[in-house]
Amino acid sequence: MISENFRKLRYAMVGGGRDAFIGAVHRKAIALDGQVDLVAGALSSSPEKAHASGRDLFLADDRNHGDWRTLLADELKRPIDERIDFVSIVTPNHVHFPVAQAFVDAGFHVVCDKPLVHTRVQADALIAAVQRQGTMFGVTYNYTGYPMVRQAREMVRSGQLGTVRKVVVEYNQGWLATQLEAGGTNKQADWRTDPARSGAAGAIGDIGSHAENLIATVTGLDIEALCADLSALVPGRALDDDGSLLLRFAGGARGVLIASQVSTGVENDLRLRVSGTLGTIEWRQEQPSQLVHLQHDGPKQILTRGSPWLCESARRASRLPSGHPEGFIEAFANVYAGISADIRARLAGTTADAMTADYPRVEDGARGVRFIERTVASAASDAKWTAW
Repeated sequence: MISENFRKLRYAMVGGGRDAFIGAVHRKAIALDGQVDLVAGALSSSPEKAHASGRDLFLADDRNHGDWRTLLADELKRPIDERIDFVSIVTPNHVHFPVAQAFVDAGFHVVCDKPLVHTRVQADALIAAVQRQGTMFGVTYNYTGYPMVRQAREMVRSGQLGTVRKVVVEYNQGWLATQLEAGGTNKQADWRTDPARSGAAGAIGDIGSHAENLIATVTGLDIEALCADLSALVPGRALDDDGSLLLRFAGGARGVLIASQVSTGVENDLRLRVSGTLGTIEWRQEQPSQLVHLQHDGPKQILTRGSPWLCESARRASRLPSGHPEGFIEAFANVYAGISADIRARLAGTTADAMTADYPRVEDGARGVRFIERTVASAASDAKWTAW
């Protein structure tokens, strides 16, 4: 008999149908390793578009559903050995919580795009449900999957920079420099600038949450207090499109976080600088294969992806030889590789080691929700500092 663990994993997707951006990215990343198959879905809030999108992806008719509740009910009726191993949720933000809660309560593993949910109350409910059910829950902060981000994490946490003093992270985009949402012709702009669907924050939730997660992933520092200025610089916009924060971390380090979607002409410029008593590291998402190491008493070094002297975590995350470009899709794939390894270990009745099952968890998503809430509260307050 073939072992249950000796097969491809099966997943369903909620959202991500025709005209969606991030769903296709997830599917390409999941497919990269050839270990997981898309077998079911409810790919749009419109039943007609959901079915059409499923046909585009060659889903079987009986697993191509018009809504996520029908998808869940169908999976629960199936024999266990035919059910999905996990569901990937790639909908607009307001749909994350009800779908995730329902699938976790039904005992399914869940992967959810960020930001996790709208409120900390919802995030805490998901944490409690995951603990109660003992299921896997991953959150796709995909930048954690870059090899040189993992190298940066190792260098900071192993003490190569000494004691961290200053962290500066910027995430600048220009795609919302005009009122692109006007008229409802741009789907992404339409929902990302709508408080009912996006949540309490705009840019700070969409890309600022990535910036916060990058700080936490690389440094492990905890925010103690923050001072935020959020603005809607494009007239008529309901949510912030630009934000600047000062951060105070436990232990005394200080930080600056900038998130802007109105930096005209800028594409996807996420960058991180961490300075300690012994040196500084710098990383840019648009040049992801390089990590600059500035030493206090040594020469400037430019570390490159795929090099044999990198840490094991960074070497594992590289998929091509050095000098062969790889990036966004591969980083997403590394997150899903960690999720898949965790699920496979659970199927085998074992526990995957931390380096193999390296992916952001529901607790990371909940911390991101807390960050958004405290940032919005700080921006609305007259007090200089808002406690975490």
